[in-house]
Amino acid sequence: MNAMTSEKLPSEKIETTVEDPNLAAVSEVEAGIRDFVRNDVAYLRRSPSMLATEPALDASAEATVNNVNSLIQRVAGTSLTEIENLVSELEALRDLLHSEGQRVQREISGYAQLSQAAMKSTRMIADNVAQWKRTADGLRNG
Repeated sequence: MNAMTSEKLPSEKIETTVEDPNLAAVSEVEAGIRDFVRNDVAYLRRSPSMLATEPALDASAEATVNNVNSLIQRVAGTSLTEIENLVSELEALRDLLHSEGQRVQREISGYAQLSQAAMKSTRMIADNVAQWKRTADGLRNG
């Protein structure tokens, strides 16, 4: 099981110790997003009139946005691929279980028919033996 410890610090930051590489990637993405929001998206909090007088993103902000987008796409792409593979495997397993269930039902039906035939044969044999015994007893006594 993965160990993950988090505690709230007075500055509202979350300290995380991660042992799983996937969780490390998630932490990296979260840190990148936090930095992006803190440093590069602050202009969105300003009023529209203030935004109109300011220039568009500078080169470093645009590079940061591209880096964050790239990081998110890498992590999300891997996760989506893994989820799609898992869904495919589960669908294949469902199909296998369905076909195996049908096979088991056919086998049980075959055994039930064989059991009924065996019971009928046993009754016929028992009836014939009883009849032969009565006939034999009748010949001895008669």
